[in-house]
Amino acid sequence: MFDDKLKEECGVFGVYNNNEFDTSRLTYYGLFALQHRGQESAGIAVNNKGTILYRKEMGMVSEIFDDVVLDYLKGHSAIGHVRYSTTGESYAENAQPLVIKYTKGHMAIAHNGNITNASKIKKELEEQGTIFQTTSDTEVIAALLSRIRIKYSAIEDALREVMTIIKGAYSLLIMTPNKLIAVRDPLGMRPLVIGKKEDSYVFSSESCAFDSLGIKFIRDVEPGEMIVVNNEGIKSIQTEVPKKSASCIFEYIYFARPDSIMDGIEVYSARYKAGIELAKEHPVDADVVVGVPDSGLAAAHGFAHASGIKYVGGFMKNRYVGRTFIQPSQEMRELGVHMKLNPIRSQIEGKRVVMIDDSLVRGTTSKKIVNLLKAAGATEVHVRISSPPVKHSCYFGIDTPERKNLIAGNMSIDGIKDLIGADSLGYISNEGLLSTCKDGKRDYCMACFNGKYPMDVDDEEEK
Repeated sequence: MFDDKLKEECGVFGVYNNNEFDTSRLTYYGLFALQHRGQESAGIAVNNKGTILYRKEMGMVSEIFDDVVLDYLKGHSAIGHVRYSTTGESYAENAQPLVIKYTKGHMAIAHNGNITNASKIKKELEEQGTIFQTTSDTEVIAALLSRIRIKYSAIEDALREVMTIIKGAYSLLIMTPNKLIAVRDPLGMRPLVIGKKEDSYVFSSESCAFDSLGIKFIRDVEPGEMIVVNNEGIKSIQTEVPKKSASCIFEYIYFARPDSIMDGIEVYSARYKAGIELAKEHPVDADVVVGVPDSGLAAAHGFAHASGIKYVGGFMKNRYVGRTFIQPSQEMRELGVHMKLNPIRSQIEGKRVVMIDDSLVRGTTSKKIVNLLKAAGATEVHVRISSPPVKHSCYFGIDTPERKNLIAGNMSIDGIKDLIGADSLGYISNEGLLSTCKDGKRDYCMACFNGKYPMDVDDEEEK
């Protein structure tokens, strides 16, 4: 939505169909529900009696697939992907699922996350003769798996060895002519859930994709777990995992849809609790509370409830301004935020406003929104952020700027307040944020806030 936000990751959706329902259309609607996780490209691959058919292109799900394409993509199992490039350039060849042929046959793979030692593995494979067609770390996983697969009769045994080599964050869906395999990284950094529709099994990055499709949510895929589905049924293979997990806490702050449930926590509830905590940590004397759409709204409701300050709908969001929004000149670029958000003057004018947002990365957009509120007649604008200051880059599947471009990594809170033109500025504390997720099943990665990475980061990745 805004250039000041951390960019979405990717989303995966897969189904192993033991019934007669339309697999490709079910996958299409699943990806549609996950569109918020990536808007650069999308793809679907299906297994049609041992032959993998696929379609993937740059663009949104609804732009790529129509009835003709979906009628062509017939099969008893399917995997789909929506992409935002966190590693690898935004090119059509990097769109997923990635379909490859190798000595043991062929497979399709879809990946959400980032492999931190991908550069090292790729270099070693190239020295052994492997040729790469993309710049995506997904192809590195596929190439490594196809090479190791030669040693094993079952692909899941080869995949278990691959998991001991690759480092980083990943949720994987792998489709072969007779199996569908779902894998979550040992730290559980990227989300993955499993559901059931009649006698068929379905996998998704988020549970929200199940709700409107009549799919029963079963559970989260566990960290380090590999789930294999074929015509004989379903089995779980648990690989070795660290003592502590490290789920990405930014899923709850911003990335996931509010109606999703991840590792036992409803995303909306976590955001609402963050607003309550913000009101406790940074009280303010004001007239109204407004939330920046959409991910700031739940926290704004929580802040209003805890503070007793009236919540109002402060902004009208233009939902038709998307990724193809044309900005032909610098003058028009300056109007960009105003084209996407417009304050509702009757709710703002003459009032002291508390503006709630989920994060503040570069500060550029926050400054523009504060200016919009003051131009609409707000006498004061007090900014409250439902995440701690983002001071460090992420290497695990979130597209954060270099640290030199992270405003909180280079400036004091008072300096940021002055830069964005706010009358006051308050961030939720690390401890306060963790308290919003204390009822979950996982420990959390907070590296973008505290710099404590849950694993070593490859030198090339840091560069």
